[in-house]
Amino acid sequence: KQVEAMKRVLESLNLNIVEMVDENATLDGGDVLFTGREFFVGLSRRTNQRGAEILADTFKDYAVSTVPVHDSLHLKGFCSMAGPNLIAIGSSEAAQKALKTMQQMSDHRYDKLTVPDDAAANCIYLNIPSKGHVLLHRAPEEYPESAKVFEKLKDHMLIPIANTELEKVDGSLTCCSVLINKTSDL
Repeated sequence: KQVEAMKRVLESLNLNIVEMVDENATLDGGDVLFTGREFFVGLSRRTNQRGAEILADTFKDYAVSTVPVHDSLHLKGFCSMAGPNLIAIGSSEAAQKALKTMQQMSDHRYDKLTVPDDAAANCIYLNIPSKGHVLLHRAPEEYPESAKVFEKLKDHMLIPIANTELEKVDGSLTCCSVLINKTSDL
């Protein structure tokens, strides 16, 4: 149902849709981290190598590297993009191991923002022409130490978001959003 609903929305926006027809392929959006330069794909309970291969075939202009995901539902459970060149990463051993793998796989050097709580590393970065750098991050009442780290980003407009209820069903900020780069005539 979720796939069909998203397909209808994307079709209504006249976006190009590529469907995975390989029954053996699995690819969860929570395992796909696009940095603006390349893709990192978490191999998890929800994403397999074949799914990563189909993503690579679809986006031939970008490097696609796979990252084993342990102790988390998916890759974005402990990392996301917090700026144009900035990876927010959790402090757990699993998160730091995945970051090391990503650094080894990439020719590019990303800046990193390490937060104490893995779940808080899941944030949403937006570059909005009228606002500049905007970052939606977990609220201080949920993750106070991680919120303090985000508050050091002085060039970002910070928007704290409470997500406790959705987190109970494995919903993170990036799970609850689909970012579409379109002009404002929607």
